[in-house]
Amino acid sequence: MPLALAALGGVLSGHLASEAWLQGLGLVLLVALAARRWQGVLLLGVFLAVTLQVLLLKGDELAPGLARQDLVLEGRLVAVSRQTRLARLTLEVERCRPRSPGLPACEGLSRIRLSAYDPPTLTVGERWRLAARLRPPSGFANPGAFDYRAWLWREGIQATGYVRDDPPPRKLADAPFSLRRAALDHLEDQALSPRPRRWLAALTLGAGERLSADDWALLNASGTTHLMVISGLHVGLVAGFALWLARGLARGLAPGGWRMAVWPWWAAGVSAVTYAGLAGLEPPAARATIMVVVGLWAASGRHAPGPWQAWWLAMALVVLADPLSVWRPGFWLSFAAVAWLILIWQGRPRPRGARGWAWALVRTQLLLAPPMAGAVLLGFDRLAPVAPLVNLVAVPLVGSLMVPLGLAGWALAWAPPLSGACWALFAWLGESLASLLAVATDLLPLWQPDPAMVLPLAMALAALGLVWGLPGLDIRLRWSATPLLAALPLWPSPAVPVPGELRVRVHDVGQGQLIELRTASYRALIDTGPRFASGFMPLTTLWPPGQVFDDIIVSHGDRDHAGGLEGLLDHHRVGRFLAPPEDALPVAAEPCVAGRRWRRDGVAFRLLWPPARMRGLSDNDRSCVLLIRAGGHDLLVTGDAGARVEATLLERPEGPVTVLVAGHHGSRTSSTPRFVQRLRPRHVIFSAGRGNRFGHPAPEVVRRFRRQGSCLWNTARDGALTLWLGRGEGEGPQAARRPPGVGEDCLALESPPSMPEARR
Repeated sequence: MPLALAALGGVLSGHLASEAWLQGLGLVLLVALAARRWQGVLLLGVFLAVTLQVLLLKGDELAPGLARQDLVLEGRLVAVSRQTRLARLTLEVERCRPRSPGLPACEGLSRIRLSAYDPPTLTVGERWRLAARLRPPSGFANPGAFDYRAWLWREGIQATGYVRDDPPPRKLADAPFSLRRAALDHLEDQALSPRPRRWLAALTLGAGERLSADDWALLNASGTTHLMVISGLHVGLVAGFALWLARGLARGLAPGGWRMAVWPWWAAGVSAVTYAGLAGLEPPAARATIMVVVGLWAASGRHAPGPWQAWWLAMALVVLADPLSVWRPGFWLSFAAVAWLILIWQGRPRPRGARGWAWALVRTQLLLAPPMAGAVLLGFDRLAPVAPLVNLVAVPLVGSLMVPLGLAGWALAWAPPLSGACWALFAWLGESLASLLAVATDLLPLWQPDPAMVLPLAMALAALGLVWGLPGLDIRLRWSATPLLAALPLWPSPAVPVPGELRVRVHDVGQGQLIELRTASYRALIDTGPRFASGFMPLTTLWPPGQVFDDIIVSHGDRDHAGGLEGLLDHHRVGRFLAPPEDALPVAAEPCVAGRRWRRDGVAFRLLWPPARMRGLSDNDRSCVLLIRAGGHDLLVTGDAGARVEATLLERPEGPVTVLVAGHHGSRTSSTPRFVQRLRPRHVIFSAGRGNRFGHPAPEVVRRFRRQGSCLWNTARDGALTLWLGRGEGEGPQAARRPPGVGEDCLALESPPSMPEARR
């Protein structure tokens, strides 16, 4: 336990501390060495080693001065995935240099993620020289949405970017021979349908990148993702089979002393490590291997640790080997599951016979399901209601039949008829399992509860597992506590507007705009965010499918405002679309024209622009301009309307306004001095992308608002911004990425302009 706590403390120290703190730890270590406190020296050494690893990982991120600059990179490809014309690459950097003089060094980079359009043929293991433009790791910050920035951090990605065509990519060396890659190539030649081929690659070779988006959606909805990656189940099966064979051989060689033989346990451990190595030794496989090897030692009984000692030892070794694993939800899920299994089985006799093992499986799954569902809910904000029942079938099917059949097919690869028979049966079982999962998820689909319910629901599930799993509790206590725990998630109620109130959320969607409006019974969007060249739409990450929107107001048809329409149509339901009359959109829309107004739950909505006849107006100047009044507060959204429209609007808004979403993301073409002076907004929100190439918001626009005393907010810096209008005196926006600042909950700072691109 002290070893594991020292390793975990080192992770926290490295994440929060500085180099001065590291020097202080070094002095403490020297004092412990001088005093010959060897146990303290060991623990301090572990603490210091992990702290140093985390500090180095933090310090190796791309320097801000290199953002959007041309760099020349040399390195080895460690991951390649293709999506029609687009390829996603992970590069282990060996050399890096800026193409322009006078820029900071980039030699500290070790692992980056790149996008490449229409690239040449790329293979994992090859060495390439690439010209690229990078940016520090970043992601959108929206409440309850996937945190891409955190994912990049825990995967050790220090920069992201795209490959440049000039100079073109150049291959420096072919990929060395890889048994795993040869196996994947062999699998492509087999007469298997696509899904069984993908599942066989994932289950036996750890090739999770071969799974399609539909595969992941089905596995997530059914709570069976843990079965399709190389985990403790798969590594444990290989180790168990090797142990069974080795102990059988030992029994034949030494009938009287085979139980005391140590070498079968070593053979099982070597088999587990070898299999994980062939499967790529990705973080989940490496973690599972360490846990299985330590578990073998504990089970051997020869000078072995107890189960809890083994649990702590495995945790310490995993953190020492990969400190970033602490930020991966799988780390905590794995160790929580093993700890719970130890707790519910410690002191119980070993099952006997087929009936005993069947009941043991059912009991284990029923006791494991509630706390694991709570842990998944905390880690991923989602719940698969069918998981407990589905796993009763899926776990034995995958663990006892599909994985052994898949591995047997590889072991018999020298005899194609036998190998093909194993894989044909694997394919039939896989398709049957997929059909079962599809039916189950249709009946009980994936549920993503309101953020306010996540914590109480997770606590209720964990407590329910404890009530039924802890030994020694009276059965009457268990039955009486169950309904009380089931009612726990019903106590908190999510914050919803009351009549007369409006909740506004300006989502962080990069260089684009998406504003969500909610009253007591009305929900609308102003714009749908961008669609990037890769096809990705931030809108698809904000809510689970099946949302209902009363109105979608598309300010104008530019891709940064209307790019998410396709994702909206595919996954959600919309009552009405409003858009400028002459904009060509993929949906039928009613015209948004000046004078149109409606009222919902005491909140008034009024369109101020465009006029019914728009001859001579540019695309931006045709933007819908919406004024919303809740209580004594006004919200004005002008889209990309420029100075010409603002001059026309000067007589219409009854300034000052409470909140202004700055026109055209803070461009100098909008927010003219007269417009700013007339409106005198209390809060100004810039919906812009981090490090965008346009330099939004423009420095002169920022200063213009500051001179009027406005509080400035920027989604690029603050993440999504949430505010309530119609509540008394009102409150400042709540930022997703930073705590409230000073004064009126804002920071009186100018947004730094983007780094200008280097000249060639």
